[in-house]
Formats: sequence, C-alpha cells, structure tokens
Amino acid sequence: MAEGREVTSGAEESHATGVEETAVHLVYRPQPADTLAGIRARQRIKRWGLVLRAVFLFLWVAQWLLGTVRRGDVEPVSTVLFLFVLVLVAGYPRAQAAQVQRLVGWQGEYRTTVSSSGITTSSDHTTLIQKWSVYQGYRETKGHFALLSRDPNILCVEILPKRGLSTPDDVPRLRELLDRCTKRV
Repeated sequence: MAEGREVTSGAEESHATGVEETAVHLVYRPQPADTLAGIRARQRIKRWGLVLRAVFLFLWVAQWLLGTVRRGDVEPVSTVLFLFVLVLVAGYPRAQAAQVQRLVGWQGEYRTTVSSSGITTSSDHTTLIQKWSVYQGYRETKGHFALLSRDPNILCVEILPKRGLSTPDDVPRLRELLDRCTKRV
C-alpha cells in the first residue's frame, strides 16, 4: 500500500465517478461444441464458404447421377467417392472444431472478463486482452455469444459460452454490454 494514499478497487472508483462498471465474468472449459457454434455463426455472416461447398457438392452429385444414368447401373467406385465427398463436405465444420479443441483444450479452465474496455481471457498458461476495436460485431446463439473479428476473412472468433456465466441473470447483462460496445450482426 502506498504511503499516504488510499487504494480503491476499480469498481469503487467507477462508482465514485458516477459510471457503473458492468463487467461480466465467465469461467468455462472450451468444448468442441463451442467452436462449432462459432464456426456456424461465422458461416452465416460469411456466406461465400457455404456457397462454394454447395456448388462443390452439387457438381459431385451431378457427376455421380450422370455417370449412373449413362451406364445404366451404379458403379461402386464412383458411389464410394461420392459418399466420401458427401461426408467430407458435411463433416468439415466438425473436423475444424475438433482441430481447434486440440489447440485450446489443453489449457484448461478459461476465466473471461467482459467489460466496457474489452475482453480479457486468461488460463493457467496465457492471458489475452482484446479491445472492442478488434470485433466487427457479435452473434447470439442458443448457448453462446460469438464475437467476430473485423478482418475480411473473419479469421478470429471469440466464443463466450453462456454456461460459463455464474447466474442466468448474467445473460441479459452480457447481451446489454455487447450491444453497447459492438453491434449485433
């Protein structure tokens, strides 16, 4: 403690100045479902990937159907390749989520604080501080808030799982804070 000075906490200081600090705290362990929710939210904003996957799948279906009709029977090799592509295209987001889980899962429990100055996330191994200027906005899903980065390809997605909040009353508080600091997209 400094000599002759009174030390106050940030909450007391902001209350004394008339600005109420409405920081919301989350504690959670990342799960593949969290990443999958973020990937899906990103896909809804950046539809180009969905269009390319749909066109790719359509071309494979057309190739398989045309080959089957032309020959008059189903060719096993073509059918196996078609099913492989179908599984690959449909399963890509889950595979991507599993890969991200391998990258972040070993870090254990995440402690995140969302405040008007930004988002601070820490684990036993890292601390990440992000200002609101990093994000173009957020999307809310049934169990998550997904914050989408400002870059054109939306390479970074911050997932805030609602299960990490301490009380159900924190959901509207977090939503209000996100609405105040960024926009809903």
